[in-house]
Amino acid sequence: MLNKVTFQGRFTADPIMKQTPSGVSYCNFDVAWSEKYKEVESTCFLKCRAWRTTAEFLPKYFHKGDQVIVEGRLITNSWTDDQGQKHSTIICDVDKCHFCGAKGGAQGAGNYQVGNSTTQARTTATDAPGVSQDVPNFEVLPEGDVLPF
Repeated sequence: MLNKVTFQGRFTADPIMKQTPSGVSYCNFDVAWSEKYKEVESTCFLKCRAWRTTAEFLPKYFHKGDQVIVEGRLITNSWTDDQGQKHSTIICDVDKCHFCGAKGGAQGAGNYQVGNSTTQARTTATDAPGVSQDVPNFEVLPEGDVLPF
């Protein structure tokens, strides 16, 4: 079965990287977007979780309110609370995140993406073991400066 999602939205809070007890980096964050149907607008929210290189990348370059394109798959988290009640929630297990939207801070970096994919020549980082991390050095340009391309 195919389980693939791609969506665009905004961060509802600054993404914060954490680590598992074994030292694997992860980042939980929420993305929100609006939908309008027949003059009725609704806001949707989706919890997301990124791992390893993607998790380390997000808090460096994204902040609350920044636009992002997320690629991943939907998974169900289930648990039982202290009172024995069962709960479940659907989250996006993130493969890649892309910059999008208006230039602002580090978001003016263009088509840089990071995720769990094969190495590409277009400055793509990956968390596959043994693959070099080709992560560019970002530099914030003074207001009014023109990019050299």
